[in-house]
Amino acid sequence: MQQLAGKWQSWTPMFLSIMRIIAAFVFIPSGASKLFNWPVPLPDGVTISFMSQAWVGGVLELLGGSLLLLGLCTRPVAFLLSGMMAVAYFQFHAPGGFWPSGNGGTPAVLFCFVWLYISAAGPGPLSIDALLARGRKQAG
Repeated sequence: MQQLAGKWQSWTPMFLSIMRIIAAFVFIPSGASKLFNWPVPLPDGVTISFMSQAWVGGVLELLGGSLLLLGLCTRPVAFLLSGMMAVAYFQFHAPGGFWPSGNGGTPAVLFCFVWLYISAAGPGPLSIDALLARGRKQAG
């Protein structure tokens, strides 16, 4: 049993990369919807005004999520997006009640802490950051 646990634990770096990739894949459509009304149109055909707070959030979600999907500049981008999701929660969701499941803020809370964790843990081995680090290590 301990051998199985050790083998499973050795996959931790790979699971970190997989979690980052899947979370970014789920995160990106929020930004795309705000900016392009695609892949999921906004309710009532709403469009986001250029340079509004929601538009800036959409840009950060789309571009930051894309960078996280690739694992490029992972730590600073994840930290920035974690803060953005904290602001989104307290500004838009928390006034609707204490519990995230009741105020619609569950995704904001989860993304806030997933991105915060990734900013500390790094991108994992399946990332452009890891590829660049390996290249610098071989060159130096």
